[in-house]
Amino acid sequence: MPTPPATTPSAQRLRTLLSQYAQVRIAQFERDTPANRRALDEATRALCAATGSPDIKAALFKADDLLAATCPQGRLPAHTAGARQTSRALLA
Repeated sequence: MPTPPATTPSAQRLRTLLSQYAQVRIAQFERDTPANRRALDEATRALCAATGSPDIKAALFKADDLLAATCPQGRLPAHTAGARQTSRALLA
């Protein structure tokens, strides 16, 4: 199990890691190659390490929660909150 990160990653860092993960996940889905699998493994490890999560599912939830926490109280758009609940239901 990964150890928790020493500090909470910045919102910008989380967005970058999430974007990288999404890009390589799509690339791997479109074309399953050893290079794409390695890139997906690296992106997964980076996101898990940054969030201190044991697996990608937990890392995605944690990154989502950390980014939501950067929004001022009550300022999270309703459609964003709804999307978070939907994605959690789909990944559960």
